[in-house]
Amino acid sequence: MRKNICVLVLQCLLLLGCYLVSTMELAVEEKADGAIPVTTMSPPEGNTTFLDGTTWCVALPGVSQVDLQNALDWACGLGMANCKAIQEGGACYEPDTLLSHASFAFNDYYQQNGNSDIACNFGGTAAVTKHNPK
Repeated sequence: MRKNICVLVLQCLLLLGCYLVSTMELAVEEKADGAIPVTTMSPPEGNTTFLDGTTWCVALPGVSQVDLQNALDWACGLGMANCKAIQEGGACYEPDTLLSHASFAFNDYYQQNGNSDIACNFGGTAAVTKHNPK
């Protein structure tokens, strides 16, 4: 008799354990299904005017020329900045300096990619400014 009670208790515990596991799995699934979706806002297009004015992205003077050239090459290549104006004979070719050409390309990329701080980093060779770099 005692053996039957032990077997019955073990079966009940096993059944209770299975019930608890399945109930917890359902609760986790329901919580995952009921999660609040994260909405992200895309950055504004073009040069955005803020309360304190328009911003531009310019190359930083004093940074490594190699780093600046690499960043310029990326901006005009994979970054898809429109660099035609800084090609020889282009409207913005002069002054013919690496800093000037990089500033033009960086700003073009920055304006096309939502004026965010991340769109004006270029490996630490650029910064956002409120002063028109013309």
